[in-house]
Amino acid sequence: MHIAIAGNIGSGKTTLTKMLVKRYGWTPQFEPVDVNPYLADFYADMSRWSFNLQIYFLNKRFRDVVEISKRTDTIIQDRTIFEDARIFAPNLHDQGYMSDRDFDNYSELFDLMMSLVGLPDLMIYIRSTIPNLIHQIEKRGRDYEQTIRIDYLTGLNKRYEEWISQYKGKLIIVDGDTTKFESNPQDFKRVTDMIDAELFGLFS
Repeated sequence: MHIAIAGNIGSGKTTLTKMLVKRYGWTPQFEPVDVNPYLADFYADMSRWSFNLQIYFLNKRFRDVVEISKRTDTIIQDRTIFEDARIFAPNLHDQGYMSDRDFDNYSELFDLMMSLVGLPDLMIYIRSTIPNLIHQIEKRGRDYEQTIRIDYLTGLNKRYEEWISQYKGKLIIVDGDTTKFESNPQDFKRVTDMIDAELFGLFS
């Protein structure tokens, strides 16, 4: 089974992934942030490095999806291939950081990849406002994230909402502003109750 967690930068995907791994015994598939050789360069010069960054992510994410499809255990994935192609790359293109030529090339490659893979068994989307995202980004203190522009985050949030409104698979939406799953056990239980209802039908 394939469970995926989606959400903007700073929404709490990795934290929730770790908590659900502990709760259910699932196998985690974390986003390879710290080993990405383009990330620091990208935040310093988005126009120069956007295509390189997105191709790197697409390559890694597609490899993950193919491997997950071969597994027999339950995998929970921190960020999905859909977010790269439906949110991050279009946002960069819209904001002028990725050329038409690069975006078209990227999109054709993604469409080809998607013809070979299916949707996760459950998508968990953490919805969050910009002030909350900024607070979380500042709190975790990654140096390369401190230069992220608010208009960049805002564009991502808009894309996330457009994507999730048209998502066709099984979906749970968690309010990241009011659901403090990391610090409040009752909030975390509400999240796991929703998961149980979707996957196991305990409350349906």
